[in-house]
Amino acid sequence: MQNPLLEMTGLPPFHALRPEHVEPAVDTVLAENRAAIVRLLQRKEHSWDTLLVPLEELDDRLSRTWSPVSHLNAVMNSEELRVAYNACLPKLSAYATELGQNEELYHALQTIRDGAEYAQLSTARRKHLDNLLRDFRLSGVALPPEQKARFKAASEELSRATARFEEHLLDATNGWHLLVTDESRLAGIPDSSKAMMRQAAQREGQDGWRIGLDFPSYFAVMTHADDRALREELYTAYATRASDQGPHAGRWDNGPVMEQILVLRHELAQLLGFPSHAEHSLATKMAETPQQVLGFLRDLAARSLQLAQNDLDEIAAYARDRHGLATLEVWDINYYAEKLRRHKYAVSQEDLRPWFPADRVVGGMFEVVQRLFGLDIRAVSGVPTWHEDVRFYDIFDSAGSLRGRFYLDLYARPKKRGGAWMDECIRARTLEDGTRQTPVAYLTCNFTPPVDSQPALLSHDEVQTLFHEFGHGLHHMLTRIEVAGVAGISGVPWDAVELPSQFLENWCWQREALDLFARHHESGEPLPSALFDKMWAARNFQAGMQMVRQLEFALFDFRLYLEYDPAQGGRIQQLLDEVRAEVAVVRPPHYNRFQHGFAHIFSGGYSAGYYSYKWAEVLSSDAFARFEEEGVFNRATGLAFMEAILEQGGAREPMELFIEFRGREPSIDALLRHSGMTT
Repeated sequence: MQNPLLEMTGLPPFHALRPEHVEPAVDTVLAENRAAIVRLLQRKEHSWDTLLVPLEELDDRLSRTWSPVSHLNAVMNSEELRVAYNACLPKLSAYATELGQNEELYHALQTIRDGAEYAQLSTARRKHLDNLLRDFRLSGVALPPEQKARFKAASEELSRATARFEEHLLDATNGWHLLVTDESRLAGIPDSSKAMMRQAAQREGQDGWRIGLDFPSYFAVMTHADDRALREELYTAYATRASDQGPHAGRWDNGPVMEQILVLRHELAQLLGFPSHAEHSLATKMAETPQQVLGFLRDLAARSLQLAQNDLDEIAAYARDRHGLATLEVWDINYYAEKLRRHKYAVSQEDLRPWFPADRVVGGMFEVVQRLFGLDIRAVSGVPTWHEDVRFYDIFDSAGSLRGRFYLDLYARPKKRGGAWMDECIRARTLEDGTRQTPVAYLTCNFTPPVDSQPALLSHDEVQTLFHEFGHGLHHMLTRIEVAGVAGISGVPWDAVELPSQFLENWCWQREALDLFARHHESGEPLPSALFDKMWAARNFQAGMQMVRQLEFALFDFRLYLEYDPAQGGRIQQLLDEVRAEVAVVRPPHYNRFQHGFAHIFSGGYSAGYYSYKWAEVLSSDAFARFEEEGVFNRATGLAFMEAILEQGGAREPMELFIEFRGREPSIDALLRHSGMTT
């Protein structure tokens, strides 16, 4: 039987991939890679061309084989695919650890680092080689045999545990729904959201309105439903997903999984000589010490805590004085905040949706980057995808060169992981014949889908999410670096990788940019000036609460990994309660188990790194401040950003690249100003 995963020469053949293809393909590639490495090390002398180039070829083949599998597991999850995916995780982990602990390979790379050739290598090649040697040390290459074996076993256990966390969360999200048959219970919910709920019920052969825990459905109820009991019921189900509490208590409980992840990450860090996983995490980041991270977060908390308390007090007073609500509960906050926003600014997210039809927003976003960076983005038909909603595009630069390609998957659906993300499908690199491999990205969101004949209408928050993920995509696709290990987002410290994504969000607030795409889906009328003015006036509505919420997440994450003590266990709830006492203004009910769904830090790449969002926001705000000074569509400034940041990837240190663009080190002033914390 032919295996399409082993025969790929271009884009993944998603139409032909089956779960039964996965494990045989991974087994074959791993076996061939192992044999090839043995042959490479039989040479007596090593150079970039004889060792690093072949290693990159091997890494690329494995990456291209696994990438579509991992992606499908996230966007079209099925029991069969999940089994195949999970069967491969320990194999991939074992291979990665073997490679990272191969002393012969480490010494071969070290001879290149210590030899005469190193000085002749390009900056990108030197950086890649230095990173590789660092990563060997972080993989335990210097450990004695017994500890090496334990490091490998613990790494495999960790890969299984993080996958289990993600599966529990997906199953818990998909495993709860509420069928409403009395439409009066849906009073206040926008017609577009009710139509989505009715469509979900019809898909299941039901009459009525099916409410789930997918974000578009959850958000619609929590923000707009007049029925307080309905809001509480949905909040309870959402806040207890994958936990020991709530309607499915214990069924998909991530509590033991989180403890296991903490144990394993701490053990791996200690094997490498780090006191904690937090210190281990900082070995590859911009921030240098835990004290620096904690000081940064607590400084922001000191600046924003009173603002946040004022925000909450304002909502409570409004709900009491205008609506007779004696006690503001957590399931009331979004609902009355939205009413308060409308009361103060005469605008709501729902008021703005008609001006943001998804197709027009996508086209406008392409026009924004055309004006900034000279890019021409064209739809491509006939490319196999995993779902009929997925679109495919090519990116050309002003010289007509193909710079990147990407899949765009915008809408929420069953069996699709929640959230929004960019991932690598194919990485940029120089091929053996000297040609360039074009980078390809996956851009994935979970927006409210089109219903019946109505187009998908995005909230302004969703518009920002789309721009955010496209910023990541541009970082991946526009790279000029042709060493895969430091091209695009590869090799970029995690606390700098959010710079391009947060940076691009700024254009969602600029009148000149909105005029390119904010048009009414029926009349084509541009966003009225009065509505834009209201939107702008409300920009920092509840900014204090939003800030401390992010600081709560970041401090909890960092302290969880920094202070972990095997003798005491994770103390997860206790630590979260301590952080909330320090920086939060909202106190959730005792049964809230937010942490059981905090995928960023348990199954994503943000463990002891969630602070990166705020850290990088300092960079992105200050970078955008130059456009505020020189013109938001100043092409010269746009090209300067593209050349210094987007094209350089991880080939140089992010601070060096930032200074090249900005002419100085970053200042926190722009972040404070953009967040409404200074004038």
